[in-house]
This record gives sequence, structure tokens and C-alpha cells, in this order.
Amino acid sequence: MTFAPELVAHSGRAVNVPVLETTRLSLRAPRREDAKVLAALANEVRVAVNTARLPHPYRVEEADEFIAAANAREGEACFVVIRDGRLIGACSIDPREEAPELGYWFGVSFWGRGYATEASRAVVDYAFGDLGYETLHSGARVSNPAARRVLEKCAFQWTGVRLTRIRSINSAAPVDRFRLDRGLWASLKSWGATRVA
Repeated sequence: MTFAPELVAHSGRAVNVPVLETTRLSLRAPRREDAKVLAALANEVRVAVNTARLPHPYRVEEADEFIAAANAREGEACFVVIRDGRLIGACSIDPREEAPELGYWFGVSFWGRGYATEASRAVVDYAFGDLGYETLHSGARVSNPAARRVLEKCAFQWTGVRLTRIRSINSAAPVDRFRLDRGLWASLKSWGATRVA
């Protein structure tokens, strides 16, 4: 994986956001010109119901708001995921008060190809390396075993189930909660257990 800097303007200031390169993917900061594609991918109800914060419907206006706010907070790392020049999803670290949170979503036609695992591993590397986080948290709806497998392949450890508000359904749903410590990630990487399969 390689890193390359990219300057992103926020409220008149430049924020240095890296471009992460993996075997098949490029992860970069979202740009204004991404809004229509982001809206088209995220407007699928199967995507929205498996995330906590995506509304449904998801219009270009929501994509514009997301892009305008991305990477504005200290410790945030928000990326869109590109495959062969095409935007296919998003992956981020949200610097929440209780603990930084890994989140991701992909367009339905890109499910089941290992992209979520590959992108998540790159963002976890960045979070533990460049951002200096000691612990990451994440979650997956109990009704979404594929998302749970992504977290397990990234070495996240299950910590329990918690009711979480799901914006698209305007209700709470049970979510499996996971945690990953920097020490575990480093030890697994040292013997190659976190390579993309």
C-alpha cells in the first residue's frame, strides 16, 4: 500500500488528505464532482439500511453535504473508494468522542468482491500509523453477516450487541459491536495475517 498527499480545501484552509493505494483500489478524499455518483450508489435501500447514518432516499443534496463536511474534523479520515477509475463506495474513520469508528459502504453491484475488506485494511493501517490511534471500533447490523465477515477479516474482535439508531429506517436495530487494538493489528501484520486474500 502506498500513500500520496492530496490537498482538500475546507473553510478556506487546506487539509492534507492522503491517497491510499492498494492492490486493486485507490482511496482519496471525496470531491464535488463525486456527488452524482455517490448519490446514485447510496440511494439504494439495501445500502442505507445497513449503515447508521445514511438517509433514504439519498439525493445529490445529501452527497453535497457529505462532501462539504468530509475531513473537516481533527482525526477524521474520509475516503471514496475508486476501482479502475470508477467510484464504488466509501470508507472512513470517524473520530467519535467515545472511540474512533471505522465505517464503510459500497454500491450493491460491488458487494461480494473483497473491496470492503481491502479498503478497510488500508484505512485501518492509516488510522493506526499516520493518525496514531490506539483502538478502533466498528459495527455491523446483526442481519448483515457479510459486513461482520469484513470486520473479522480485518482482525476486529466482537464485543457484544447494542441497539443503534438507523437513520434510514427511523428506528433502532441490533448491531454487533467490534474492537481492534493497535497491538493486535501490528502483531498480525508482522506475520502476514492481514494481507488481502
